[in-house]
Amino acid sequence: MSQTVESNVRPDYDSELCRIADYVLEYRIDSAEALDTARYCLMDTLGCGLLALRFPECTKHLGPLVEGTLVPHGSRVPGTPHRLDPVKAAWDIGATIRWLDYNDTWLAAEWGHPSDNLGAILAVADHLSQKRVAQGESPLTMRDVLEAMVMAHEIQGVLALDNSFNRVGLDHVVLVKVASTAVAVRMMGGDREQLLSALSHAWADGQSLRTYRHAPNAGSRKSWAAGDATSRGVRLADIAMRDEMGIPGVLSAPQWGFYDVAFSHANKDLSLKPVEERRFTFQRDLGTYTMENVLFKISFPAEFHAQTACEAAVTLHPQVKDRLDEIDRIVLTTHDSAIRIISKSGALANPADRDHCLQYMTAVPLIFGSLVAEHYEDDFHAAHPVIDRLRERMEVVEDERYSRDYYDPECRSIANAIQVFFKDGSSTDQVAVEYPIGHRRRREEGMPVLEEKFRRNLATRFPARRCDRILSLCQDQARLEATSVHDFVDLFVI
Repeated sequence: MSQTVESNVRPDYDSELCRIADYVLEYRIDSAEALDTARYCLMDTLGCGLLALRFPECTKHLGPLVEGTLVPHGSRVPGTPHRLDPVKAAWDIGATIRWLDYNDTWLAAEWGHPSDNLGAILAVADHLSQKRVAQGESPLTMRDVLEAMVMAHEIQGVLALDNSFNRVGLDHVVLVKVASTAVAVRMMGGDREQLLSALSHAWADGQSLRTYRHAPNAGSRKSWAAGDATSRGVRLADIAMRDEMGIPGVLSAPQWGFYDVAFSHANKDLSLKPVEERRFTFQRDLGTYTMENVLFKISFPAEFHAQTACEAAVTLHPQVKDRLDEIDRIVLTTHDSAIRIISKSGALANPADRDHCLQYMTAVPLIFGSLVAEHYEDDFHAAHPVIDRLRERMEVVEDERYSRDYYDPECRSIANAIQVFFKDGSSTDQVAVEYPIGHRRRREEGMPVLEEKFRRNLATRFPARRCDRILSLCQDQARLEATSVHDFVDLFVI
């Protein structure tokens, strides 16, 4: 007999949502390493946003939707005069952070950039801090910001460990939206029901496709997609704080839930399995793991799977710079994720296309000994046809050990190796780099370089004395944590 009615027994909230909500509301961050790393992450992320302000394609998106809008206690966008509502401010901050593909990275079954969430965190915290002071209350402090960063990193990072959204064509910014939503509700003072409601609406949204990151459609949307996601997180948090009802079975509802609609084909034959076997898996409890192990892009504004290739290319530059016309072939040995995401041939249509091309990001430092954001611009590419000539000579091969170590939680390597062969039969040695300078295994070496990167980025926007004030504050963990959020953001206002 055919079914003509559906069961209307309202379920409890999906356990995955409850797990995130309980973490956000109950977990107490006491890891000195996580908070110290969050401080470096704050510096690096803000510096990336400041550097992006040099590019008109980024700045054209910034500012109020209605010119001249005045927002009492509005959130400020670092490096600009803009004072906006928190939703648009999160969009702007998030877009500047991500524009140059230079902020931190997390690599697992899913990829992403957890510091994208700072767009929501800083926008909400700045607004609330100003509002509290105006009401005679204590402001939020930068300790609140650092804790929110640790939690947002953890939500995005742990969900990414085992759950691949890219394999069903969804973009990783879904995790930015979910993490931003969770920590925004926490900062706004939401209770468990409000937090669960907000999270459910984040999953109910239509999710972004990855097509704007891949050939043949790679383009500048990938530079503002995270800003869009973190902004949506703030909006959903605000909706939930107005006591909007949630969607308890948003993930697991038969036919209409996220698992059935959007996550059915994550693996072979997964759509044939019961929903219990299609749920998100959590490789570990939520804590401080992601922030402690996050990867920084210290030396190159390049998609992270190519960072070690860039480093190897810089090493080889002195041996090849005067023999470019003699090169017969270049062998790039890499891991499977790099092949799947950034290995491409043919014409590159725009800067976003170039900074997601392994061959381009290898050719430039081989030729010039460096790789900076300006190297992706149209005029630079057009002026140096030798880049494409080298690209045509590149062979990309997978090393299965590199691929295994990439996924191994004890390694988390991002290995690449380069060897250049010349027409006379000679060759360079193979130069292999398995862990980039931004890896946890190279923290001692990397953090001084990260601070210098931050100093350079500050200098693109502020006079020397202001740069010194900001850097001095950011180098002092205790003083930074005690600083009110609005006083901190004041330092970044033009």
